[in-house]
Amino acid sequence: MEESLRVFESMLTEDERRRLDGLDSPTSIQEFLDAIPYPSDTRKNRSPLTVLRERTAHCLDGALFAALALRRLGYPPLIVQLWPEPGTDDDHVLAIYWQQGCVGSVAKSNFVGLRARPPVYRGLRELVMSYFNDFYNVAGRMTLRAYTRPLNLAAYDRLGWMWADAGANAIEHRLYGLARNAVISAGQAAGLPPVDELTFRAGLMVANREGLFKPGQSVKAAS
Repeated sequence: MEESLRVFESMLTEDERRRLDGLDSPTSIQEFLDAIPYPSDTRKNRSPLTVLRERTAHCLDGALFAALALRRLGYPPLIVQLWPEPGTDDDHVLAIYWQQGCVGSVAKSNFVGLRARPPVYRGLRELVMSYFNDFYNVAGRMTLRAYTRPLNLAAYDRLGWMWADAGANAIEHRLYGLARNAVISAGQAAGLPPVDELTFRAGLMVANREGLFKPGQSVKAAS
């Protein structure tokens, strides 16, 4: 076991260790994230240990937790950030993993359609584009515009991101500085139709409305 994981494990209570040991697949990790609430105040970033103890997470928190849980299963701790049209929506963060040459994801979201994807996508852009139709704001506009390359969180072990909230803050700042790969052109964006009513209602069926991004507010947390 890596030294950073040993340090993390040493901080766990027996109950916390049993809880994490039960997360033995990407599916069970997603089920854990689905079972905890999305917070109304999205300004606080939480380390995986804080998520485990507070039982709440927004999408950055959830991605860090999923990356930690996937790491315990032998996957590298990789996250990717999805970016909206500026000023229209929250960003979103995924924990990604590869199986049999294909990539999947685990994610915490206030929107039903922005959660996990199975490992059937042949590349990162293909995975990202599977989120396009479901990435919309409260005004019913599809807002996904770009994504980052994967960030390997092992490079931030020295910051204690698995147990220190300050490490989660540092990772957020790093994500904001990464280069972004566009997913559509400006012309394509201008021609997008509004989200249909059934899709809109379905995506928000379990949302914490207080935690939703309102167009015009400053961007801080994620979808």
